[in-house]
Amino acid sequence: MDTTPPSPSPSSSPSLASPTSMEFYDFLDRMRNPASLDLVRSIKSFIVSFSFYPPNPENDGKKVQDFFMTMEGALRDHPLWAGASDNEIDCAMEGLEKYVMTKLFSRTFACSPEDTKVDREIAEKISLLQTFLRPEHLDIPAVLRNEASWLLAEKELQKMNSFKAPREKLLCIMNCCRVINNLLLNASMSENHVLAGADDFLPVLIYVTIKANPPELHSNLKFIQLYRRQAKLVSEAAYYLTNLISAKSFIADLNARSLSINEIEFEENMQAARGANKLAHNEPDPAVEEMAARRRQGNPGPSFTMNDKERIMKGRSTYPFMEAKAGELTVGDVERLLSIYKDVVDKFTHLSEAFRQLTLSKPEFHHLEGTGGSFAQPPQPSLRKDKESIDGRGE
Repeated sequence: MDTTPPSPSPSSSPSLASPTSMEFYDFLDRMRNPASLDLVRSIKSFIVSFSFYPPNPENDGKKVQDFFMTMEGALRDHPLWAGASDNEIDCAMEGLEKYVMTKLFSRTFACSPEDTKVDREIAEKISLLQTFLRPEHLDIPAVLRNEASWLLAEKELQKMNSFKAPREKLLCIMNCCRVINNLLLNASMSENHVLAGADDFLPVLIYVTIKANPPELHSNLKFIQLYRRQAKLVSEAAYYLTNLISAKSFIADLNARSLSINEIEFEENMQAARGANKLAHNEPDPAVEEMAARRRQGNPGPSFTMNDKERIMKGRSTYPFMEAKAGELTVGDVERLLSIYKDVVDKFTHLSEAFRQLTLSKPEFHHLEGTGGSFAQPPQPSLRKDKESIDGRGE
């Protein structure tokens, strides 16, 4: 099986880009024709039928695919498309797919709690990996490290979640992968880099996906698989979709052994990223909270013990740029440096507040008197005795 990314031919590109907006509106215009009443009824009846049953992605996908096949036959036999070419029928079917799936989007996209959970877990893991993952960890050759191309590919991938039609989501994936494919081809021509097929393509796609962290990645891929017409999931489209699915699976299962990185370093980086995320979401530090609780109870304890310091800083002291020189930094390091900077400022702010509160908290009376539970009061001066004393001196 050939693993080399396909090069889009001039003849295939227009069909992948169709239908245009004009062709889609042409489909809608034909549906407004009184002669299309039977087709309109079939379409509306199918859409309404989805409200009768609870969501079941696999069954729903099969229903949609069967409906598309039935409607394609109906269009070919319909007077409004009499004598239509295969391309015109294909454009009509693209319009039908977009119309139906836009109407059914809220019912079919990320409709199960399991899909929502997977989306959240992948997004959270990617956000951790973004703080320290570098191209060399995925063994991406230096000749393929092009920040401008990667950024363009990331932007295309991030657009995917803004569309509702399966075809438009798939086009975002294809545009992303074409940018990467062009990068590989340019490297092979200008840098004499020998292409290694998927061995070059997939690591770059994985890195771009991590940098982009596209929203609801799992649900978008599943939506395309289930509801894009199966006749269109072939050739270039199938290759790119399959690679992104592989990239998602790789990220979901990723650990130190998946990368060119020391296992201890990997775990330290992941722990540091988790700590930064907690601070970013204003999650209280247990050690600081414990000191604050002691203060509220009138027993601040030791001013600040080494044990407190160790617990506050545990797992959060890995800053890989401490030994780096300015000339060694890349554009890709800026995002990570900003994250570390915010982490340090948040820690400093939390610790400064803890010190300030402990310094101000010096209770004069924190013992109880007897068993009554009331605080002992300082001796009050006697105004009567003072007056007598003054009067006595005056006599």
